[in-house]
Amino acid sequence: MKVGDTLPPLEIPVTRTLIVAGAIASRDYQDVHHDAALAQEKGSPDIFMNILTTNGLVGRYITDHLGPRAVLRKVAIRLGAPNYPGDTMTLTGTVTAVSGTAVAGTVVEIRVVGANGIGHHVTGTVTAEVPA
Repeated sequence: MKVGDTLPPLEIPVTRTLIVAGAIASRDYQDVHHDAALAQEKGSPDIFMNILTTNGLVGRYITDHLGPRAVLRKVAIRLGAPNYPGDTMTLTGTVTAVSGTAVAGTVVEIRVVGANGIGHHVTGTVTAEVPA
């Protein structure tokens, strides 16, 4: 792995089930993540994904590529356009830094973007360690 390498994209269908299940799993009971009528009362066209679900999907994207022994050391993300049901989020990644040795393991930094039909849902960087 070297700076400039790209990870294969991962397309994630954004379903109501994914949004609600992610909110429940992360104990985020805000109504905007499970009740369409209340979300609309608050100005949103529909329910939308919470940041903890997004964070988990970004982590999955990185570990799917680096392997099950990879350890996420830092995940720094920022949300943008909401993920609404019926859309697809496509995660992409670019290696921005690599350090370490074959004996000690490799530390890699990856710039991640998750885009949907209305823009960038998530942007950020993930630093992960891959043991030797």
